[in-house]
Formats: sequence, structure tokens, C-alpha cells
Amino acid sequence: MEEKVYKTMGGAGALNVVLGVVMLVVGIATGVLLIISGSKLINRRSNLTF
Repeated sequence: MEEKVYKTMGGAGALNVVLGVVMLVVGIATGVLLIISGSKLINRRSNLTF
């Protein structure tokens, strides 16, 4: 019985680590894309008219 609990907890822990890494990578990629798009807007601000 205890062995089953340890295996379940180990699987949950591994899943949490994997999801944490994925979220970190997605967050960094999103931040980089936002910085790039913002810099493009700043560079082209003279061409923008409202």
C-alpha cells in the first residue's frame, strides 16, 4: 500500500517539475517576443499616424 503512494507521489512530483520547466520556457519566449514587437513599434513610430 505504501509503495503505491510513493509511486503516485513521485509521478505527481515529476509532472510538476516538467510543467514548471515548460511554463518557464513559454514565459521567457513570450517576453522576448513582446520586447521584439515593442522595439519594432518604437523604431517605426514616425510612420504611424492616427
